[in-house]
Amino acid sequence: MRVIVACILLLCLLQPGARAGEIPTEIDYLMLTVGNSDCIFIRNGKRHTAKKAEDHLRGKYRRGKRHAPTSEQFIENLASKSSMSGKPYLIECESDKQIAFGLWLTQLLNEYRASSNDLKTDDEFSISSETAGT
Repeated sequence: MRVIVACILLLCLLQPGARAGEIPTEIDYLMLTVGNSDCIFIRNGKRHTAKKAEDHLRGKYRRGKRHAPTSEQFIENLASKSSMSGKPYLIECESDKQIAFGLWLTQLLNEYRASSNDLKTDDEFSISSETAGT
């Protein structure tokens, strides 16, 4: 009986997706990357540090996560523009070049997914190589 309970608990822990109160991995990655960057976040014409941008996004997500069930919807519905003024957010990372924050996040998400797929492919290769020798 203990084995069955342990297996059920393990399956619950391994299930993809966020449990209540958790932030999905991709969205959390996007927010952490923003906060750890050296970029300037521009909201309604005012410049903010990367850490303040991360804090702002976390607050918006906490209040509006029902509008962001996917990473793409997080970017489009919460992270691309001001919900008050409707002005698009901008980000400035190098040489004073400002780009739309939603575009920057979408590129970041695509890079994250590509690197995740590369890791899966490497893992699959190493597993198949290990089993080929048996």
